[in-house]
Amino acid sequence: MGDQAFNLHDFQRLAEARMDPAQYAFYAGGNADEVTLRENEAAWARRRLRPRVLVDVSTIDTRTTLLGTEVAYPFGIAPTAQHGFAHPDGECVTARVAGDAGVVFCASTQSTRTLEDIAASCGGPSWFQLYVQDNTGPRTETLVERAAAAGYQAIVLTVDLAVPGRREREWRAGFDWDAWPRGNFPEPAPDEPPLPLTFSWRDLAWLRKVTPLPLVLKGIMTADDAQLAVEHGADAVWVSNHGGRQLDRSPATIDVLEEVVDAVDGRAEVYIDGGVRRGQDVATALALGATAVFVGRPVLFALACQGEAGVRSAIGILGEELRYVMALLGVTSIDGITRAHVT
Repeated sequence: MGDQAFNLHDFQRLAEARMDPAQYAFYAGGNADEVTLRENEAAWARRRLRPRVLVDVSTIDTRTTLLGTEVAYPFGIAPTAQHGFAHPDGECVTARVAGDAGVVFCASTQSTRTLEDIAASCGGPSWFQLYVQDNTGPRTETLVERAAAAGYQAIVLTVDLAVPGRREREWRAGFDWDAWPRGNFPEPAPDEPPLPLTFSWRDLAWLRKVTPLPLVLKGIMTADDAQLAVEHGADAVWVSNHGGRQLDRSPATIDVLEEVVDAVDGRAEVYIDGGVRRGQDVATALALGATAVFVGRPVLFALACQGEAGVRSAIGILGEELRYVMALLGVTSIDGITRAHVT
């Protein structure tokens, strides 16, 4: 019983006992004092769900549509780096399980396996998360072209990494990023990518010319930036504070979701990540206007402690919890979850 995970929190406890301390610190840690890291989880619990009763909930439908593709649940796998710390086959395992489950898998630029290998392993919808490498230069363009050729269905541009975060937990544990493989960069660049990056709103037009794929901007935390994202042609905006790994003391993502939704005003889809651990969190985000939520760390921890079976279990647990919550809310489909269900 001690090795069994009953919820997503349990996977982290099990993984910590099994993982190399430095690699665990890389997965688990946040920026500076980790205020935002803690708030990302705590803020969900400040919302209260309002159940409706005497509704026939014998059939629950969790399907929805993301960027025109039907998915089994309104949640997906967020882009996270270095799945190889958790399993020898790394991202290929998580992508395969996500595909089997019918949820979106978003592959990170900083994966341990190549983006081509990951795409070939994923039998379902897959998106590619892009870290700008050399602003509008050839390394960035090549990554985008490789993603399209491999069959990814969207480009998720991370916009909150102008400079790297100060992740002190990693430093104390002795984590050395340069010692670990980067699957998409077999040949080292002659120079490190320039930081801070100069990639800005005006460069989105260049990115649009480089790829015909839908464009998602990940790292939006204000109504002003949400408005700019839509004006610059984003197909979706992704509310994210990088899992608390960038600007510490920035708000929890759920605390800014509604202002982003209001600014977007139906002109693009809205996603959110950050501290999602329960089906209640998924339902809360949907009620406040999100199209879908994305989960990162729990999937890594599930992979680290139980391999492929762990990832299947994590997705299954979250899906089962969501059905349970929907039944008790008195809704039978995703579009039945509304603002009236949360206070």
